[in-house]
Amino acid sequence: MNVLLDANALLALLLAEPAMERVLSLLREGRTAMTGANIAEVFDVGIRRKGLSPTRMAELVEPLLAGPITSIPVDLSLARRAGELRADHYHRTERRISLADAVLLGAARDGDRIATADRPVLAVAAELGIETIELPPSSG
Repeated sequence: MNVLLDANALLALLLAEPAMERVLSLLREGRTAMTGANIAEVFDVGIRRKGLSPTRMAELVEPLLAGPITSIPVDLSLARRAGELRADHYHRTERRISLADAVLLGAARDGDRIATADRPVLAVAAELGIETIELPPSSG
């Protein structure tokens, strides 16, 4: 059983946002994982929206992937499941599920929990019977 971290969970840790303490606690408990798509989203948001350099992002993220967070590769099976989930659950005004969100949801196995502040992800996870850990939203 793993706790699958959404990109917003890791960003909260890296940027000292409201969910930081909860994410730290999850990392200490062990068995945390992230999909390759969510890791890509962390780099994208950190660089493009938060203004961190690619080098700084690597310095922050890569030690976590070598330590407490296991990386889940996006293989054909996961890609197919994610595409099907997004096609089934996406709505442009009511439920904006990103492709990375769909990969996160598709990666969940029996007993896994998803840690996120993303309301649409929480809603789809509930519909799919996936346990969640609701994190506080970002402060900005």
